[in-house]
Amino acid sequence: MGTPQLFLGIDLGTSGVRIAVINNNLDLLHSDSINYLSGLEQSIDWQNSCDLLIKNIPKSIRSNLAAVAIDGTSGTLLPCSLNGKPLGQALPYHLTCPETKREIEKLVPKESPAASLSSSLAKALRLIDEYGTNILLRNQADWITGNFLDDWTWGEEGNNLRLGWNIEKGSWPSSFESLSWRKALPIIVPSGKIIGVISNKKSKKLGLPSTLYVVAGTTDSNAAVLSSDATYNDGITVLGSTLVLKKYVESPVIAPGITNHRIGEKWLCGGASNSGCAVLKNFFSSKEIDQLSRQINPKVKSGLNLRPLACIGERFPIEDPYLSPILEPRPISDALYLHGLLEGITNIEAIGWAKFEELGIPAPKRIITLGGGSKNPQWRQLRKKILKLPITTSSRIPAAGVAIIAQEAFKFINQ
Repeated sequence: MGTPQLFLGIDLGTSGVRIAVINNNLDLLHSDSINYLSGLEQSIDWQNSCDLLIKNIPKSIRSNLAAVAIDGTSGTLLPCSLNGKPLGQALPYHLTCPETKREIEKLVPKESPAASLSSSLAKALRLIDEYGTNILLRNQADWITGNFLDDWTWGEEGNNLRLGWNIEKGSWPSSFESLSWRKALPIIVPSGKIIGVISNKKSKKLGLPSTLYVVAGTTDSNAAVLSSDATYNDGITVLGSTLVLKKYVESPVIAPGITNHRIGEKWLCGGASNSGCAVLKNFFSSKEIDQLSRQINPKVKSGLNLRPLACIGERFPIEDPYLSPILEPRPISDALYLHGLLEGITNIEAIGWAKFEELGIPAPKRIITLGGGSKNPQWRQLRKKILKLPITTSSRIPAAGVAIIAQEAFKFINQ
C-alpha cells in the first residue's frame, strides 16, 4: 500500500476558523476550531488561527496532506501592499458604504451582486479612497490562499462576485478597464483549480509537505452546501452568524441580492441576510440560548414583531442599506424575547424562500439546515411551523465541504 493521501479544508467564518482533514473516501479524520481573538476585521487573527490549528494536526496526518483549499466570507475585504502585507483592518461583510452609491451605479448594473452598498465593490471604493490605488484588494479566502503560496496574485471566482466579477461571462465588467485601481484586483481562477504548490517558507513553518497543492476554494456558505450532499430538490439554509439561503438551479438567476456560483457542473444561487445568530449573541450567551429555548413553545406565536438585523441595512431578501433593525419592545421574560428573535429570523427566511419563487426558482421540497442554529430543536419546530416544509439537519462541517474541493482537484490531476 502507498502513502495515504489526505486533504485539508480551512473554513474562515465570521467568528473563527475551522479545519477538517478527509481521505479519498471522504471520511473525516480530524477537525478543530478556534475563535478569533480580536474579531473579523483583524487579518493577523485569520493567519494566526490557521497556523495554530495546522500545527495542532497530528504529525501522522499532517505529513500525508496532499492538497488544501480555503473558504471564507466573500464580502470581507482587506487592503494589502503589493507583497500581501495588510495595510489596515479588513472591512467586514455586513458593513455598508452609502457614500459609494453613485460610483457603483456607474460601474455595474443594479442586478449585479456587486451593486449592493454592502458589496465588496463598495468596500473597495472606500479603501481606495483611504489608501490610494497602489494596493491589492483581497477577501479572506484569497488572502489566506496567498499566504500558503507567498503570492497574492490570484482570486477564486465565487469569492469575487461581490467585487464585480461576472461569472457567466468570465470577466470583470468593461467599465473596470479604465479604473485607476484596476491592478488592485486579483487574476480570477475557477473553484477547484490547482493554483500552485505551498511555498518553502510556509511548508517549513507549519511542518507541511513541500509537495502540498494549493487549490482555489469557495465561499463559506458554498462550502457548507458542499458538505450537505444537497440535490436540486433541496433548499439549504445556513443558520450561522448570518442567515444564508441557497439552492441548486439549472441556470444562473439574475436579480438584485442574488449570487450565482459554479460548483463543479452545477449552478448554485443564493442570498445572504444581515440577520442570523450573531444577533442572538448580542443578547444571550450560548448557554443562555440553550436554557431559554427549552421554555419556548414553538406551537404558539410570541406576539412580537421583531426584525433581528445585526446592523442598519439589509442585503437579502430586501436590498435596503437603510433598513433598520426592530429589536423592541423587549418583554420582561428572556424566553419570550428569544422566542420573538427566533421567530423574526425565521420570518426573514420565509420571505427569502418566497423571493426565490418570485424569481422563478422552484420551491424546495425540504430544507437542509446547517450552522450552529440548526442544533436548536425548538427553533427547528418553529421553522417547520412557519415554513411548512420538512427540515433536516446536516452535521458535517463546512471545512469538510471545502476539503472535498481539494480532494477532487487532486483526484482529477491523478486520473
